[in-house]
Amino acid sequence: MRPPTPVSNVLQVAREFRCRAASNPQKLAAVLAAIPLAFALFAFPRSVQARIEQSGDSERGKELFEKRCTGCHSLDQDKEGPRLRGVYGRTSGTIASFAYSDALKRVHIVWDDATLDKWLTDTDELIPGNDMAFHVPKLEERADIIRFLRSMSEK
Repeated sequence: MRPPTPVSNVLQVAREFRCRAASNPQKLAAVLAAIPLAFALFAFPRSVQARIEQSGDSERGKELFEKRCTGCHSLDQDKEGPRLRGVYGRTSGTIASFAYSDALKRVHIVWDDATLDKWLTDTDELIPGNDMAFHVPKLEERADIIRFLRSMSEK
């Protein structure tokens, strides 16, 4: 018998919850709606995370951040987007002074290499209904920005 994977664990919990929640259709709908997001997060290839950790350059990331991100974000002040110092390791939607979309407040994603890479690749694929219409198509540039954000979170 194969050991359980994070995805199989999520699916098993959903099946058990569905049985218990059959009398409450709203709870059942909420769980079923969360399954694709959970699958996306747990099934995301860790090889991408390893490439980001190995290849990202913080100095290039700083330059890219200043060129592409500071129109909406700052490290220390909320602007059109929330401040990003300390974003690495933070749970989505938790800066009290910023008015996040309901979608971002609801998902409670912890920002790390994998989730930031997926977010910068396609925000709507990761969190439908969010307010950020921006993406970074090149893996190397995403890795650099993520490395920079991680270094700013460690200070």
